Amino acid sequence: MIFAIDPGNSESAYAELESRTLKPVSVGKILNEALLDKVKQLPYDAELVIEMVASYGMAVGREVFDTVFWVGRFWEAGNGLHRELIYRREEKLDLCGSCKAKDANVRQALIDRFAPGARNSGKGTQKKPGWFYGFAADIWQAYAVGVTFADKKQGKTRP
Repeated sequence: MIFAIDPGNSESAYAELESRTLKPVSVGKILNEALLDKVKQLPYDAELVIEMVASYGMAVGREVFDTVFWVGRFWEAGNGLHRELIYRREEKLDLCGSCKAKDANVRQALIDRFAPGARNSGKGTQKKPGWFYGFAADIWQAYAVGVTFADKKQGKTRP
């Protein structure tokens, strides 16, 4: 199982992926304290993947430092698990082939890959859930973190 996190300063999105198929098992966006408890309860064979903040020379505010603080807490809570940090640049290159890609491009690349031709962005309905059922906002980014990790692990990422 791959457990991927898109961290935030007070809430974070997560996506639990089935390792072989990359099918989402559970997704959500919850308070960081609750996610910390979830990470501590992960099975020993889980792979914990967290998106890491990168600096490109621009001034940043308190929210960025708070997010980095939570990255460290999640990392520490996953002690004993296979852990890896993924940078957003890696996600954009892997999924879109360009580090200039925006979140909308990443989302569309995921839809094209896992739910091609599906209506409603592959979300489906409550009666007939699709691949991306329950996805919204930052959950897409958490899923992208997990997919990029899996691609990297299999040597499929773009240079």
